[in-house]
Amino acid sequence: MPEDTLARTTRSGPGRLLIAVYGVFALAATARSAVQIATRFDQAPLAYLLSALAAVVYVLATVTLALGSRAWRRVALASCAVELAGVLAVGAISFLAPDLFPDATVWSHFGSGYGFIPLVLPVLGLLWLRRTASAPRDRAA
Repeated sequence: MPEDTLARTTRSGPGRLLIAVYGVFALAATARSAVQIATRFDQAPLAYLLSALAAVVYVLATVTLALGSRAWRRVALASCAVELAGVLAVGAISFLAPDLFPDATVWSHFGSGYGFIPLVLPVLGLLWLRRTASAPRDRAA
């Protein structure tokens, strides 16, 4: 499939909404972590650094999904996978060892502070990347 078709397919339909939600989370997580690190880093350094990591992952996912070429889709796939692993790990640890998280992160308690969107978003991202990778071949068959 030509690169421009693949990129258009990735960012069309539901992909557009996915990119928009990632963009909102990128802005929110970046602003939140910047304020937390700048004003009270000593209170919960682990939580604030994890929020900054989440922000980087959200920015990367937003940009790579929007670009949508074959190479950028691989980066998007990796960022969604890292995000899912982060949400699962931080979510579990925040329940098992709450003293490590005196303040919440985007991924604490599986993203409960954000309506569990941080848990669902990478799954949707991975599913969308999978669907759009095979969609044109399915139509041709």
